[in-house]
Amino acid sequence: IKILLTSTTLILVFHLSLHTVDEGHAINPSCECIRFTSTYGKERGTFSSPDYPRPYPPHLSCVLYTFIAAPHEIVELIFTDFDIYKEHLECVHGDYIKVYSEGIHGPGPPGINEYSAWSRIICGSRVDAPPALYSHGPVLVLELHTGTKASNATGFVGTYRFIDRRNFETDGIRVPDTWCDYVFNSQPNRPVHGRLYSPRYPSSYPSNMRCNYHFNARQNERIKLVFDESFLQKGDMSCLNRADIIKVFDGRTSTAPVLAMLCNELIGFEILSTGPELLVQFTANSDTPGQGFKASYQFQMQYNSNTDGDINKKSSTADAISGLGPAVSAATSSCHQVLSSDKSKSGKLTSPLYPSPYPQKTHCHYDFMARGRERVRLVFEDFSLQRISDSAIDCESSDSIDVFLYVDGRLEKMASFCNDTPKPIMSNGPKLSIEFRGIFSSRNSRGFKISYYFVEDYAISTGIQLQEFPCAFVYNSSERSKGVVTSPNYPGFYPRDTECNYFFYGHENERVLLHFTYFDVEGVMPCEAVSASDYVQFSSQMIDSKSQRYCGQLRELQVTSDKNFLRITFRSNDRLDGTGFKCDYIFLRDSEMHSMTMPDSHDKGTNIRLTKLLLLICFEFRTIAFR
Repeated sequence: IKILLTSTTLILVFHLSLHTVDEGHAINPSCECIRFTSTYGKERGTFSSPDYPRPYPPHLSCVLYTFIAAPHEIVELIFTDFDIYKEHLECVHGDYIKVYSEGIHGPGPPGINEYSAWSRIICGSRVDAPPALYSHGPVLVLELHTGTKASNATGFVGTYRFIDRRNFETDGIRVPDTWCDYVFNSQPNRPVHGRLYSPRYPSSYPSNMRCNYHFNARQNERIKLVFDESFLQKGDMSCLNRADIIKVFDGRTSTAPVLAMLCNELIGFEILSTGPELLVQFTANSDTPGQGFKASYQFQMQYNSNTDGDINKKSSTADAISGLGPAVSAATSSCHQVLSSDKSKSGKLTSPLYPSPYPQKTHCHYDFMARGRERVRLVFEDFSLQRISDSAIDCESSDSIDVFLYVDGRLEKMASFCNDTPKPIMSNGPKLSIEFRGIFSSRNSRGFKISYYFVEDYAISTGIQLQEFPCAFVYNSSERSKGVVTSPNYPGFYPRDTECNYFFYGHENERVLLHFTYFDVEGVMPCEAVSASDYVQFSSQMIDSKSQRYCGQLRELQVTSDKNFLRITFRSNDRLDGTGFKCDYIFLRDSEMHSMTMPDSHDKGTNIRLTKLLLLICFEFRTIAFR
C-alpha cells in the first residue's frame, strides 16, 4: 500500500506492508491515519505497526491509529506484542507511542493536532507496555513516531474492543453538586452489596480531585470492603510520599481512625469496619494519574447474628462446632473452628486431647477473623509434633502446622512448621488461617498450645499510637528521653503488606540518635521494588522519597537526625519474611552532639560521631546524617 503524506514543507512517501492492519481505512490527508469503528462481528479486532513482524521503518512522524466507539462505549486496547526501541528513559525522544484519550472531539472526524494533550507516552519492551489501555470517552488515538536511528525493533500488535461504559458505574447515590461523592445506604428490600469505582475507571483518573464514598449500614451491621484492583502508582514508596492515595476511615468523617492507606498497586485488599459507618476518601494530585480502582462492598450482620457470608461458607460440620472449641470426630480425628474478634479479643487454642498425644490422622482447620484496624497474632507456647525423618529438609514427611495468609485476594501458604517452636506470627490483614496435619502422632507428641490475640498496636509496646495512620507511633523527648523501638510483631516475623511509621520529636536544640541492636529485614541492597525487597528508611523530613533504604541482615547501624525530627518508615511487601529490627533511641542536645563529633576523611560525606551514647556502650558504629 502506498500512502502519500503531504505537509507545507515536506512530502514523504513510505510503504506499509500488507500485514499492517486487519481492518480500518485511512483518513486525513496530512497523516497516515488508520481508523477503526467496528470489530466486524468479532469479539476483538486487531491492529499492528507498519511491516510487523518485521522491523518498522525509521522517520515515521505521523502515523495515527484512531479507534471510534459508540457514544455509550469506551475503547480497550491490549498489546499482545510490544517492541519499540527505547532511546530515552522517559520515551520523549526517538521512537515512541503517544496515547490520546481526551480532548480529541470537535468538528469533523475525530483527530489530534499540535494542541491536543496526550495522556501517556510509551516505549520499550512488553514489560514496559501497560496491561491495557482505555479511553476516557468513545475515542482513543495512538500516534506512532520513529526517530532517525534504524533498529531491529519489530513494533507492536494488539487487539481492540468496544466496552459499554455503563458496566463501570458506581452503585451508590451521587451527592448533588459533586462530581464523585457517593452515598451507600443499607435499606430493606435493596441489594446488600454493590460496586464502586474511581472516576473514569478503567481509564486513568483525572488529577487535582478528591472523591468521598460514604457507607451507612443499619444497626448490628458493618461494611465489608474489598479493593479488587487498585492501580494508583507503580513502585513501593511510602504512602506518606504519594500524591495519589486512598484512605479508609472507620466512621462517618475523616476524623475517625484510619483503617487503611492505599497508594501503590494491589489486588484483593479486604477491610471490615467495626461499626455501621465507613468513609473512603480518594485524593489524586499527581501529574501522572494511574488507572484507579474498582472495589466491591457488602453490608453484613455482626458475627453474633450468624449471618456473616464468609463464615457461612464453612461446611455444616464446621458450623456445628465453630463455637465449641476444637472437636474430634471418631472417624477422621478432624477438627475445625472459626475464631472471631467479635466474641473475644484473645484466647487459647490447643490440639485435640492436649496435653495428651493427639490421635493419628488428625486434620484441623482454624480460621481467624479480625475487624477494623486489628491484626491476628499467634504466640506458640508449646509445640511438640511427630517427625518421621530427621534428615528431611521440609515438613512434608512430618506432622506440621501450615499458616495461610490472604495475598492478592487468594489464600497463600506463608510457612510450614514441624520442628522448633515457631516465632510469633502476625496476619497481613483481617484474616489468617492455620491447618494442623497430625497424620502420624506418637505417645511423645503433645501437639500444640497457641495463644491468639486480635491486636491494633501491631505488638509495638512503646510510643504513642496515632489514629491518623494504620500503623504509626510518636516518640516525644518531653515524654521520654530514651527508650526502645521495634518492628511490628518483634521478635516474631513482621507482617507482610505493612507500612509502619515512627515519628521522633525532640526539643528545638535536640537531635535523635538510633542504635540498632538487631536488624533483619528481607531484601538486597539497594532495597528497591525491582528486587522485591522490604526496607527501612530514615528521614529528617515528613515527606522524603530520596533517602537511602536499608535491608538485609546488618550487624551495625546507627542513625542520627539532622534536626529535632526523625522519621523511620518500615515497609514490607507480600513476599518473604524477616524478623525485623530492634533499636535504642536517645534524644541528645546539639552541644552534646557537636562536642563529640570528629570528621572522618576516609568516608565521603559521612561523619563518625562519638556521642555520649557511644561511650556508654563502648562501640563505634556508622552514623548517617540526613540533610
